[in-house]
Amino acid sequence: MKTLNHSVIRSICSIIIGLLLVVWPDTAIIYLVIAVGALFLIPGLVSIVTYIMHGRKSGMPFPIVSIGSSLFGLWLMVSPAFFVGILMYVLGVVLVFAGISQIVNLMNIRGWAQVSTGYYVVPVLILIAGMVVLLNPFAVASIPFIILGVSCIVYGISDIINRIRFRKKEEKDIYQGMEIEDVTPIEDLTDKLNNE
Repeated sequence: MKTLNHSVIRSICSIIIGLLLVVWPDTAIIYLVIAVGALFLIPGLVSIVTYIMHGRKSGMPFPIVSIGSSLFGLWLMVSPAFFVGILMYVLGVVLVFAGISQIVNLMNIRGWAQVSTGYYVVPVLILIAGMVVLLNPFAVASIPFIILGVSCIVYGISDIINRIRFRKKEEKDIYQGMEIEDVTPIEDLTDKLNNE
């Protein structure tokens, strides 16, 4: 159940990022880089403040990694345009790995459920979209962002559909294999006790 929850959260985040990239392709990527910068900066600052307040007394090691994380996060937040080009490559790689991951998951599912060829279409398209973004990230900046956004949306939706469909199939197979014991209802037991 925990794996399903993480998978659904990942898919929903993918859909949200995809929608932002499709609606505002030029500005969404800038804000995405700033958000990533904040994700590096905030934990680093928390570790530094914790060290300053408690670390010296308790003998904690000096937070060199936290300082590096904070500086990198600040750099991302101050000059996001520099990282937009780099981020296109990173997101292209993420799409390639997401497509490969879905293909591998579908191949693994074939061991216990029938998977039609149609289920492989979306992962292959995601894989192709990732390769297109990797091969041509700077031609027209908004087109790869829109392709990336649509791919993220399709990935998120297809992953949720696959999880729901195959989860129901797995639960059905589990419950079919279980034997149910014949149990005496509680009313019959209370009547029997009352008669004695």
